[in-house]
Amino acid sequence: MIFRQLFDPTSSTYTYLLGDEGTRRAVLIDTVFERHLRDLALVRELELELTHVIDTHCHADHVTGAWLMHQATGAKICLAREYGATDVDLGLVDGDRIPLGERSLSVWATPGHTAGCLSLVSDDQSCVFSGDALLVRSVGRTDFQGGDPHQLYRSIRQRLFSLPDACAVYPAHDYDGRTSSTIGEERRLNPRIGGEAREEDFVGYMNNLGLPHPKQIDLALPANLRSGRPLAPAADEPSWGPVIATYAGLPEIAPEWVAQHRASVELLDVRSPGEFEGELGHLSGARLVPLEELRARVSEIDGQKPIVLVCQTGKRSAMAAVILRDAGFKRVANLAGGIVRWRELGLPD
Repeated sequence: MIFRQLFDPTSSTYTYLLGDEGTRRAVLIDTVFERHLRDLALVRELELELTHVIDTHCHADHVTGAWLMHQATGAKICLAREYGATDVDLGLVDGDRIPLGERSLSVWATPGHTAGCLSLVSDDQSCVFSGDALLVRSVGRTDFQGGDPHQLYRSIRQRLFSLPDACAVYPAHDYDGRTSSTIGEERRLNPRIGGEAREEDFVGYMNNLGLPHPKQIDLALPANLRSGRPLAPAADEPSWGPVIATYAGLPEIAPEWVAQHRASVELLDVRSPGEFEGELGHLSGARLVPLEELRARVSEIDGQKPIVLVCQTGKRSAMAAVILRDAGFKRVANLAGGIVRWRELGLPD
């Protein structure tokens, strides 16, 4: 099983990417709108076919990236049917099964934090993605969105705590840097619902938390009830070409596109003069500014055209893209794979 746990520090949200090694099919759980390009880059770099993008519940602290991921990959948007949200491909209910290549995830209804909370349990019960129902040494609040502490108590004690002790717990959030736990640990040690905690103890605890209203709720809830679909296109989406952000956060563009649009971009080669005239040669019309000179010569670049950075394999030119972006150039991209990849594809000089 391919497993990645990703984090958004602004909302303290964990996003999970799960993939089947054999079929390369994958699902993404609890995405964050602002982290879409990071998540998409990881899916592409690992050569996965994303089939489902799932939210464990309708979040109040961030906007989901589900709609963006659906647009980019065709993955089905999945959310509890309970919410009645729009732009959802699969309205999930208790007992549903989400295929993951040769593996699968079972959908368990675990309401209480909100009325539509779900947990996702692996087919071998080795792990559970518990959303905001069960957290590490905590549980989700119950004071909005149809939350009910009585219901949450039963969801955890009767359902989640029925899983094996060794079952790993992966929550949707943590605010203290804790990444996971186990059912056994939480059953024994969770201060809100573990040990011998009775329902009246738990309800009294939850009803007296006195937490402030979630800061993003007025923005997040309406957006998440349309699966994160924006009301207007993002202003910073590149319009000059199909630039993608790599998992490292670097702007990159495919050599095939550059070959077809040479006249509309400025090619900036950042290799040494010897390499520029050497065995691999250089692209017609490319301007040479060695990387070690770029910061000192940035004023020579007018930026009237989008700038495509070129080097041997795309490593030095990636650094050049960062330098130019930090200098205020917005229409910048690294040539993916560099001139080596260009030659492998047989593209014209």
